[in-house]
Amino acid sequence: MRRWRVQDVMSGDVATVRADTPYRRIVDLLASRHVSAAPVVDDERRVLGVVSEADLLHKVELIGEPHEWRVFEGNRRRTARVKADGLVAADLMTAPAVTVLARASVVAAARRMSGERVKRLPVVDDVGRLVGIVSRGDLLRVHLRPDADIRHEVVDEVLRRVLAVEDGMVEVTVNDGVVRLVGRLDRATSVEIAGRLAAQVSGVVEVRNELDYAFDDTPGAALRAGRTTLMDIA
Repeated sequence: MRRWRVQDVMSGDVATVRADTPYRRIVDLLASRHVSAAPVVDDERRVLGVVSEADLLHKVELIGEPHEWRVFEGNRRRTARVKADGLVAADLMTAPAVTVLARASVVAAARRMSGERVKRLPVVDDVGRLVGIVSRGDLLRVHLRPDADIRHEVVDEVLRRVLAVEDGMVEVTVNDGVVRLVGRLDRATSVEIAGRLAAQVSGVVEVRNELDYAFDDTPGAALRAGRTTLMDIA
């Protein structure tokens, strides 16, 4: 079963800057490319950090204010003051950069993006070189897959290849990414596997598993059956 990777949805055309790129040139680049951030890379395209509009705005935010050190200055204020005085990308960027591997799943990328509270991730190869950038919008593209493509993958990859289910035993319908499974399988564990794997198909929003089974082979099934028999006798 094919899993969508970051490399399938990322953008390979990345606006980058070097550590010595001046403030004004960074502003011009972000404006001309209509992006909100740019990775800072070295000569080998290894990612040193990311400079964003938020980093650049500190210079505007603190215009006219004294930048001297304060005894009870908080971390955020101290960082803002340092960046407000910055002249090149190395002084302005947020480092280390939060990155993601190109071969990582879109699920892993989404979790990393959410956990780090960032809107985009520079995409790197196995040796840390920049190969692209992925945004929240890029990750959401997996849910734009046509329902017919999703159904085809559920039927071919999950039911036929993994579970060896004969055609006609399970009815699969997909509507706006919601998968509905109706039918009867031989074992309870097969029903559970069918639902779990269908949920992992790229583009699936929800799985409504309405499958029935002929034999309960889940752990503890025999014990539960024994208790039921004793209760019937009593």
